[in-house]
Amino acid sequence: METYKKINKASKDEQKLAMESYDALVSVIEQLKSENPEIEIEETQERIKIPLSALKFLGEILKTMSQGKSFSLVPVATEVTTQKAAEIIGCSRPHLVKLLEGGEIEYTKVGKHRRIKFEDVMNYKKRMKKIQKQNIIDIMKADEELGLYDS
Repeated sequence: METYKKINKASKDEQKLAMESYDALVSVIEQLKSENPEIEIEETQERIKIPLSALKFLGEILKTMSQGKSFSLVPVATEVTTQKAAEIIGCSRPHLVKLLEGGEIEYTKVGKHRRIKFEDVMNYKKRMKKIQKQNIIDIMKADEELGLYDS
């Protein structure tokens, strides 16, 4: 499966259309009884069966677009390069290599090249965000205790 490589923020017109489409899709999904509903493409009158889970996933994409957020489609089992993993985490490639070598993130080697599961990269990123959030809370509490922060 190919990754949706181009990540763009939805335009205002796309946001509006996505919002309208999302609302309509959610109401239709609630009425479906089949796990493989058939949909029709109005322009071509072509009818296709689509797994209900894929239709629900389309709903999530529309919801994300309607909120003006960017999205990317990445298969879960995908392995990424050290460069791509560094971009996802927001660090330099040499720093990422230190994280890998230090056992912070699991990886495999293909010849000389390291490959990291996308899921492992995202799990590391979530752990770091949680730690960052706690650090901010701790700093705010310390400031309050010292009277540096007005509540």
